[in-house]
Amino acid sequence: MTKPHVPIAVSSHRKSGLWVYAVLIVSCAVMVVPWLWTLATSVKRPEDVFGSVLPRVLSLQAYADVFTQLPFLRYFANSVIVTVSIVALNVFFGSAAAYAFAKLKFPGRSFLFGLLLVTLMIPMQVNLIPLYRIMVVLHRHLPAFGADTLSGIILPSAVQVFGIFLMRQFFESIPDSLIEAARLDGASELTIIRRIILPISGPGIATLTIFTALGAWNDFLWPLIVAGSDASRTLPVGLALLSRKNTVNWPDTMAGVVITAVPMIMVFVILQRRFIEGITAGAVKE
Repeated sequence: MTKPHVPIAVSSHRKSGLWVYAVLIVSCAVMVVPWLWTLATSVKRPEDVFGSVLPRVLSLQAYADVFTQLPFLRYFANSVIVTVSIVALNVFFGSAAAYAFAKLKFPGRSFLFGLLLVTLMIPMQVNLIPLYRIMVVLHRHLPAFGADTLSGIILPSAVQVFGIFLMRQFFESIPDSLIEAARLDGASELTIIRRIILPISGPGIATLTIFTALGAWNDFLWPLIVAGSDASRTLPVGLALLSRKNTVNWPDTMAGVVITAVPMIMVFVILQRRFIEGITAGAVKE
């Protein structure tokens, strides 16, 4: 009797599948292990930080220190105000600009959009000094705006080129016939955006919301430069104050990191389905 023939293609397919799973496991470990180390450090005593991987004695003192040694609620409220404002402004202005570049015909449209994309190549650090000088002058004439105010943190990020690019790519997947039908019915461009474009652009808006919220919530350099008092400091800047001149209390710092990460994790969990739909929009064409 002859032995059953096993196709070589099936065997090679299984081997390639094992390699894929191996790469995924290693990638997940690289991403998860630092977070597990952060969580474990946050419940250690300062003297046990470098003594063992796991905490010898569970201690929640670091979490208490975060709320007692810093005006944590003030920093948290500032971060919420800054993040919500930046997200709302980017969704509004980014969607409006993206609609114009995607669906309106006007001279120089491609050239102007190309100029916007060029600005993505300019490092953010190059603009720090000009931006700060603008905020100082603005605060001198309008004390409610500019340096050492929450508006000084919000305004430079109110419109981001990445958001315009992301929403433009999403709007281009919407059939032009749908918009033309609305125009024939007498709908204005504002009505088309509000009643047609935005309601069917949930995945794109969710993707833009997550990316913008993560950037605004975790931003450190610009708030550090423009915020000069507790009234305008955000959470990342406030947590840096836990580091003293010659020493760092690692449990307190890691506890602050864990607390700061929780809101963004909740945002991603809530918008996860929409986020996945948004980043895969247009990936499959019929």
